[in-house]
Amino acid sequence: MHDDEIQFLDDATRPQPPKLEGLTEAQKQPGQHLKMIHDHLRQNMEVLGKMIERASAGTVTPAEIEAETSALSMVHNYRRFGNLCGQHCQIVNTHHSIEDYAIFPELAKQGDIFAKIANRLQAEHGIVHQLLLKLVDALNDLARDPGPVNFTAARDHYHTLEKVLLSHLGYEEETIGDALGYFEIGV
Repeated sequence: MHDDEIQFLDDATRPQPPKLEGLTEAQKQPGQHLKMIHDHLRQNMEVLGKMIERASAGTVTPAEIEAETSALSMVHNYRRFGNLCGQHCQIVNTHHSIEDYAIFPELAKQGDIFAKIANRLQAEHGIVHQLLLKLVDALNDLARDPGPVNFTAARDHYHTLEKVLLSHLGYEEETIGDALGYFEIGV
């Protein structure tokens, strides 16, 4: 799949949920929890992007990357650049797997529109997964040969993933955040 073949960025093609009225504070909590998880993913993407940009510009050394990443909560013992992305990719994949197998089937039971939303979100997970794999491959190429072509490829794959993932997370929060609590679907 080429990055220009991604068809899931057009908001007009995304099913929209009905407005759920009268949610209690307790019913809003699952959606807030989902946003908190997504905020963590957003923060990790930002860190990865900054590191790729700095490495590409030659303004950071491998030792500096190691020092900066060792302090990140998502890294712990993952101290090399490629492993940083690998760990982040695993976090995203695990999060999406939980949604695909536990949350979306329950959401789909709440009516046709929610089934369409669940199907769309699951399809977007497939696109995100493909983009994650492309980024990991690009970073592996970069680790083997840290030349300008591989830096450009890694940076381009990162920006495509960032665009798709951030769009997906926002759409997911908007469409299922309130529904999780309203229909008592666990996060």
